[in-house]
Amino acid sequence: MTNRRNFIKTSAGIVAASMVMPAYSFAPKRQVAANDRIRVGLIGCRNMGWGDLADMLLNPEVECIALCDVDTNILGNRAAELKKSHDRSLQIFHDYRRLLEIKDIDAVIIGSPDHWHCLQFVDACSAGKDVYVEKPIANSIAECEAMTRAAKRYKRIVSVGQQQRSGDHWHSMVKYIKSGMLGRIARADVWGNFRYGALSKAVPNEPVPEGVDYDMWLGPAPLSPFNKQRFHGSWRMFWSYGGGLMTDWGVHLLDMVLWGMNISRMPRRVTAIGGKFAYPENAPETFDTQQVIYELDDFIMTWSHTGGTETGPYGRNYGMAFKGTKGTLVADRENWEVFPEPSGGDNVEKVEPVKEFSDHKERHRHLADFVSCIKSRNPITACTIDHGSLSARYAHLGNIAARTQSMLVYDEDAQMFVNNPEADALLKPNYRSPWQFPVV
Repeated sequence: MTNRRNFIKTSAGIVAASMVMPAYSFAPKRQVAANDRIRVGLIGCRNMGWGDLADMLLNPEVECIALCDVDTNILGNRAAELKKSHDRSLQIFHDYRRLLEIKDIDAVIIGSPDHWHCLQFVDACSAGKDVYVEKPIANSIAECEAMTRAAKRYKRIVSVGQQQRSGDHWHSMVKYIKSGMLGRIARADVWGNFRYGALSKAVPNEPVPEGVDYDMWLGPAPLSPFNKQRFHGSWRMFWSYGGGLMTDWGVHLLDMVLWGMNISRMPRRVTAIGGKFAYPENAPETFDTQQVIYELDDFIMTWSHTGGTETGPYGRNYGMAFKGTKGTLVADRENWEVFPEPSGGDNVEKVEPVKEFSDHKERHRHLADFVSCIKSRNPITACTIDHGSLSARYAHLGNIAARTQSMLVYDEDAQMFVNNPEADALLKPNYRSPWQFPVV
């Protein structure tokens, strides 16, 4: 492996939704030479970030030297748990900027709420850190664009937490789709029905819990009273912090269609309908029910969800269906299978049924790939910033179309919508002072 001093010196010049807090065990580390270690800091310790760190620490060359979270209770518990398997001191912070000042940190994991991703990502890149950022990479299209520019300007190794890109059965699914065996694919339908998408009824505001730096939690988001429905985990269902099921699951599932169909640009047109139709009295601002249609050059893609439910097409509460002239391929994280079209004409060729199961090791592989790319300085991670940006922008398009009740055409060169100032107003958030939107 590259000597750590040379690694730090040369790296800058080389091109580059669970709602329950999970528990992870950290195995004791075998001894690795200090110059060969990759030192990591974690920003956002409660949920996905903690799971990402656990997977990254499976590699004995990785050690965590700093944690950052705005909740003292979570921070203290996580630090105590991590110290059990570490033989060195661990620095803890409420302010991520103090963590980024540690010169020994090579990479950071960003597991904070979506509205924080952009600032923390750009600051981490400018500080010379490689970054693993949870999905969706940002809470707006403009932030996605800024993060993509930052990764390339600062030549950082970046991986996005869309771990399906490291799943064996997803790779075989994409290979099958690209083989042409389904015939001509005219449409791809994607859906995600989850109970947490409707949350529960609204509750009154209350005092900030002891030990929580709520002003720092809000960060660039608008000032608002503390409400537990907008806090841990459930923040996803409020526009200032997240985009509901459309962004939480949409980025994962839409990404598989974009990958399988070789899509690297925004759609020609998007239209959508959304509302709180299933549980209108419940707390979320985001839509519990939504339907989106994306028009691409030679096929259409749809997204649909109904929060508060957990049933769906083909007996799957989430998944996708590629509709071809010879058969339909249906997939989720458990398996993918092909349903042949009945033979019945000269132009309908029989395709055989297929079914392949997942080994459920995608996240382990995903974090291992990130470590490998840090060591080799290979910028092509399993899910690059471009992959993460594209699927996030597609998801945000679905929300913007539904919120404005309009047909959208997005000009990628101008980075704005065609003749739609109402939609343009939703491209970029207004950051609360003293936070400023990053200029890259």
